[in-house]
Amino acid sequence: MRNAEATRELILNAAMDEFSAFGIAGARVERIAKNAGCNKNLIYVYFENKETLFNTVLQKHRDRAFEDIPFTPNDLPGYAVSVFNFAMTHPQLMRLMMWSNLEHQAVNSSQRETLHEQKVQAISNAQSSGHVGSTMLPGILLTYVMTLATAWTATNPFGPSLEPEALKNVEVLKESIIRAVTLMTETKRAKD
Repeated sequence: MRNAEATRELILNAAMDEFSAFGIAGARVERIAKNAGCNKNLIYVYFENKETLFNTVLQKHRDRAFEDIPFTPNDLPGYAVSVFNFAMTHPQLMRLMMWSNLEHQAVNSSQRETLHEQKVQAISNAQSSGHVGSTMLPGILLTYVMTLATAWTATNPFGPSLEPEALKNVEVLKESIIRAVTLMTETKRAKD
């Protein structure tokens, strides 16, 4: 049993590399098996098909993102920096999520929608209690925060991705994100 679980993990790791580089359509089960050091048929035994393997890899890593980045509606600038840090240190996951969106995979979309709605509701509650300004609708505010936090990832087609030498100024970038989100979330009392 221990050997089977180890083989399954090798497959998942090789699949992460393959899917983040090529997406579902471009990924090849043969390459995944070769890189995992196993027989191609084992992939089908454990995961049935390539799409199920992709969904398993995505869910595993996306769940880790939700666990590693606690949502803090009363500190959206801090949350934005946490998302930024996670996105910059997990480029494969960012690419995997991009492929999922591009290839229109509905991986646990109801769970994803539920988590999104919970965050929107938490922002709405923070706005109602006066901790977060209500200039913007909660859903729009969440989208802006996530966009700012992930704008410098390699998967963003509009923002500049940071080259290794540019990472020297990453603290300045984080401070800029904090200032921008702070401005978006200011309460009227803070402006007076």
